[in-house]
Amino acid sequence: MTTKPDYVAIGIFAAFFLLVTVMGFWAARWKQSSEAMSLDEWGLGGRRFGTWITWFLVGGDFYTAYTIIAVPALVYAVGAYGFFALPYTIIVYPFVFAVMPVIWRIAKQHGYVTAADVVYGRYGSRLLELAVALTAVVATMPYIALQLVGMASVLAALGLQGEIPLIIAFVVLAVYTYSSGIRAPALIAFVKDVMIYIAVIAAVAVIPSKLGGYGAVFAAADDAFKAKGAGGILLKPDQFLPYASLALGSALAAFMYPHTLTGVFASKSANTIRRNAMLLPAYTLLLGLLALLGYMGHAAHLQLASNNDVVPVLFKTLFPSWFAGFAFAAIGIGALVPAAVMSIGAANVFTRNFWKAYVNPAVTPEAEAGVAKIVSLVVKIGALLATLYLPTHFALDLQLLGGMWILQTLPAVVFGLFLQSLRASSLLAGWLAGLVSGTWFIWSDGLKPIHHLAIGSAGLSLYTGLLALVINLVVVGVVHLATSLRANR
Repeated sequence: MTTKPDYVAIGIFAAFFLLVTVMGFWAARWKQSSEAMSLDEWGLGGRRFGTWITWFLVGGDFYTAYTIIAVPALVYAVGAYGFFALPYTIIVYPFVFAVMPVIWRIAKQHGYVTAADVVYGRYGSRLLELAVALTAVVATMPYIALQLVGMASVLAALGLQGEIPLIIAFVVLAVYTYSSGIRAPALIAFVKDVMIYIAVIAAVAVIPSKLGGYGAVFAAADDAFKAKGAGGILLKPDQFLPYASLALGSALAAFMYPHTLTGVFASKSANTIRRNAMLLPAYTLLLGLLALLGYMGHAAHLQLASNNDVVPVLFKTLFPSWFAGFAFAAIGIGALVPAAVMSIGAANVFTRNFWKAYVNPAVTPEAEAGVAKIVSLVVKIGALLATLYLPTHFALDLQLLGGMWILQTLPAVVFGLFLQSLRASSLLAGWLAGLVSGTWFIWSDGLKPIHHLAIGSAGLSLYTGLLALVINLVVVGVVHLATSLRANR
């Protein structure tokens, strides 16, 4: 990728970035309540977001800048296997429709702000609450860093080298998030999503016409995979099970993260969430179109320093500078929205489940919001430092672990909504077993997401997070049965 600055693209990028910056600061007055600032107001917008705001907000923090960069990069690298993100996002919405309204209703009734609040309210166990909260914060941190990785790839495509542009972008993000809370990313998500739709639809319409059509695109990708002896435009039979397990495990984990739950808790009603579960698959269509850019990278015969460069280089090579600047602005703003929501979600967890639980139980609502604002700044600074001074693969490795870890909170957060007999001790034992076994599997497999199980002469390959969840559930069942038998003696 050339490092020569493209001043037309930079100008377009800067104009849109300035627009969303102004919107971010103005958002402090948008849907403002007459009530004193509280964590409920700053971190959840007073739980007043309707269908369209929630749709843009949840879509904005679910389909992140790194998703826009990483999904086509994975398809470019391995082919059909990279499309696991499509069934995963299809599976997740029935789960959202069935489960999230129940969690929302409980959270609204009791004033809960985080999943750990729900867990403590259900089981009365500080230890289980701490386990869920700690997992949430640790799993979210590398996710925020990956948004910076996506932003950095766009800045590099513009020819903006060095650390200063990235630092400026996230200082601005930090300041208006501190001021406006969840309202800033909710408002900016409107602009971001419209821009992403325009950029992707233009790409899938224009790029194939310049490369000889979709037939030529698929043929070029197939030839490229055959030449390197790995990957392919179709799944191989031995990939079916790991592909399906990766999709299922990712879907179950997706709405356990603090940032996705923050979007759910900010909704104004359970029906708002159900309507969004029906509307959000529109983003899956967008993601499918976006993934095709990975195949187009082969057809365009791009010379890439990294697979993550495929989308920026495609736009830079095949579009005029002004549209490339527009597309880069869409991706860059696509980093701001989820990074803001993620930092707010992590700040909510720290404030409610660490600060209030252990440091100052009598903290006032105003002081609670003040703590969350400061923590949101610290979280962003930590993610920025990690991006600047640690290798990119470190954030990738941590994110892989984070996805497996956050999945282990599913039984504690969700099962208690429907099974009244579960105990905190069994859920805590299951969480620990899943966390330890999953971490060991991933580490022993060289930080790969798929683990191979040898069963006699046969074998199974499964997503490690899902395998760890099975171990988690088995331990929950065994400990629950043992404690029930002991209690009945």
